[in-house]
Amino acid sequence: MTIPPHGGKLLPLLVKGEDLKKGLDKARHLPQIKINSREVSDLIMLGMGAFSPLKGFMVQEDYEGVLKEMHLKGGTFWPVPITLAISKARADSLKEGDEVALVDGNNRNIMGIMSIEDKFAYDKEWEAKSIFQTDDRSHPGVDKLYQQGEILIGGPVTVLSEGEYPGRFSGYYARPQEVRHIFEQRGWSQVAAFQVRNPIHRSHEYCTKIALELSDGLFIHPLVGALKEDDIPAEVRIRCYEVLLEKYYPKDRVLMRVYPMEMRYAGPREALLHAIIRQNFGCSHLIVGRDHAGVGNYYGPFDAQKIFEVLKPDDLQIKPLNIDWTFYCYKCEGMASLKTCPHSAEDRCLISGTELRRMLSLGEMPPSEFSRPEVLEILIDYYKGLKK
Repeated sequence: MTIPPHGGKLLPLLVKGEDLKKGLDKARHLPQIKINSREVSDLIMLGMGAFSPLKGFMVQEDYEGVLKEMHLKGGTFWPVPITLAISKARADSLKEGDEVALVDGNNRNIMGIMSIEDKFAYDKEWEAKSIFQTDDRSHPGVDKLYQQGEILIGGPVTVLSEGEYPGRFSGYYARPQEVRHIFEQRGWSQVAAFQVRNPIHRSHEYCTKIALELSDGLFIHPLVGALKEDDIPAEVRIRCYEVLLEKYYPKDRVLMRVYPMEMRYAGPREALLHAIIRQNFGCSHLIVGRDHAGVGNYYGPFDAQKIFEVLKPDDLQIKPLNIDWTFYCYKCEGMASLKTCPHSAEDRCLISGTELRRMLSLGEMPPSEFSRPEVLEILIDYYKGLKK
C-alpha cells in the first residue's frame, strides 16, 4: 500500500475545463499582483498538490508557527514558509476579503486567484536566521528574501496555470496523483526518492543503488525550477540523467519525473520540505546524503540528516535514508563511503564543485571514477558552449 499524503489527503488546487474558463474570465477583472519566480513555482506546487495539505499562501499565525516550531496553527508539521510578499504601498490598496489575480511578473500570464485572508508585516532577519541559519546576503536564499516586499499576504488560492513546465518537460512533468498511480501499477510500496539539482555523478549513483537494494523502486525526482546562476540548466541535466538511466540502471525499477519548485538552498529545513513533497508523491523514504540542499559552507555536511532526529513521531510518515559521504577508493577498488572505507583522502577520488567546473570549462575529462564518461561528454559540450 502506498504511503498516505502529508496531512492525510492530497489537495490539488489546479482547476480545469469549465472551472478554468470561469476562473480566467474572473481573474481578468480583478486587481493584479505580480509574483516572482519563487512564488510562481510555489503556486504551481500548490496547484499540483505537492504542498498538501496547504490551501494557499500562509497567514500570519501559520507563518510564525513555522518559524518558531515548524508547525502550522492546527498542529500539522511544516518546516519552510510558503509566502507571497508585496510592497507596503500595494498592501495599503488592498483589504482582507479582497480577491486578486496572481500574475507571473516575467511574462504577465495569469497564474491564479487568491482570496486575501490576512496581510501582515514580518521580520526578514528573523525568517533568514530561522530558515537559512544566517542573514548573510551572500546566501542566495537570504538575498532573495531581502529583495522581496515588506508585507506578506495570505489566503487560499485557485490555481489556473502550471506555466511552461508541462510543455517544456513533456514526458517527465508529473503531478503527485499521477506518480502514485504509477507506483500502484508497479506494485511499489517501499519507494526511495532521490532529490537532485545537479548531474548525477558516481557518488550519487552509488547512493541511489544502495537505496535500490532496500526498496521496491527508486524515484529520481529532479528539481527544474530556478537555480542559482552557476548551477547546470535543467535541460542539460536531464540529458545526463537519461544517459545514465539508459545504460546503468534497471529500467523496471527506476522512475524519473521532474517537479517545478525553485531551490531555496535552506539546507536542513529544505530537506524536511523535500520529504513532505516526496511523501505527497507516494514515496516511503527520502535519500539524504552529504550537504543535502546546502550551499557554500552555511551548513554542516550532515545537518540535513540530524534535523530528522528532532521530529516528533507523527510529524512525518516518510523516513530518511541516510547515506554517508561516498566516493571511489583506489585501494578498495570501488565505490565506498566513510562508513565502509578505512583508507585516507589521498586514496580517494574527491573533486570539488569548483574544480569540476574548472576542468569542464577547459575541456578536461575528469576521471571515470568520479563520473560516467557519457555524462562528462554532455557537460563538456555544455561548458564549451558557454564560451561561444
